[in-house]
Amino acid sequence: MTAIAPFFAWLALALFDATQTVVSMKAMGMQHNWWTLFFVTVSGWGVWAAATPLALKLLLHFPLPSRSARNWSVHALACLAIGAVWTAWAAMLETTTNPFAYPRGADPFLPLWKARFIGNLVGDVILYGAIAAVSVTFATRKRLSQQRELLAQAQLAALRLQLEPHFIFNALNTVTGLIREKKDNEAIATVAALGDLLRRVTDSSERQLVALEDEVDFLCKYLEIQQLRFADRLRCKLEIPDGLARAQVPDFILQPLVENAIKHGIAKRAKGGALSVSAARDGETLTLTVFNEGPALAASGQHGVGLSNTRLRLQALYGAAQSLLLRDVEQGVLATVSLPYREQ
Repeated sequence: MTAIAPFFAWLALALFDATQTVVSMKAMGMQHNWWTLFFVTVSGWGVWAAATPLALKLLLHFPLPSRSARNWSVHALACLAIGAVWTAWAAMLETTTNPFAYPRGADPFLPLWKARFIGNLVGDVILYGAIAAVSVTFATRKRLSQQRELLAQAQLAALRLQLEPHFIFNALNTVTGLIREKKDNEAIATVAALGDLLRRVTDSSERQLVALEDEVDFLCKYLEIQQLRFADRLRCKLEIPDGLARAQVPDFILQPLVENAIKHGIAKRAKGGALSVSAARDGETLTLTVFNEGPALAASGQHGVGLSNTRLRLQALYGAAQSLLLRDVEQGVLATVSLPYREQ
């Protein structure tokens, strides 16, 4: 909640109260100093506007609801104090300006303040309770947002650790084979690609979103190593429009989907198959798809830990504005991720 928001909230309430008071009294045929009455009514609410930051600080240090009698006592005293100042200010304004145009002048200050203070006790409690309710609502929303962020960070860490050990071992075995075949350039390129992958995986930054072009670059290095392992059994195709290069996507969003497709799809077929990755924008929605030629979902069991972590992370980052669907299509399985389109 911004510091200026309570001021405008009280101003809106003051203007509404003053307008309603003046209009209703004029409709009943009363004769008062209408502009003075309007000004006095609006000005009276200034006490609550000025006291709200103090009440919010008290709610921060003595939160409600609470089992502590001390917390309730602090807020009860604060409510009474604000009510006393509010009615004193209103009584002083009325005594000074006589907005109701009494022929003999307004009532004396002390009896007027006492009557207003007692008469407004219930209203004071309601107004202070409204401040407390709004404060609790914003605090709860902030806490939920922090929890979602922590969950997203935890899922990102899990995805980084999820880079399958077998993949690393297979990559190292591939390098060993290339060295034995005296294919030094290929071996060096594979080691470099593996180093880039591990550097990205062990990145200690807590960034959640990256440019799509960076995510695709990481995926290409991953596929280069997988290509050495599967050779002609893995046929890759990437369709990423240049106009989507700066689109923001969750870090490590594509690699788990591709790994899942290779493990449960391509690797299950003796002759391998095709793997395609694409991106498209439809209005404010970005769609990422990963297709693999392989067994149907029931036969392949394409629901690994990486996919579960990805689903939880998408939920934490985007709530209901995202989806991750896996479905059987002609000749294979299609994974589709939909999320809000944002540019870096």
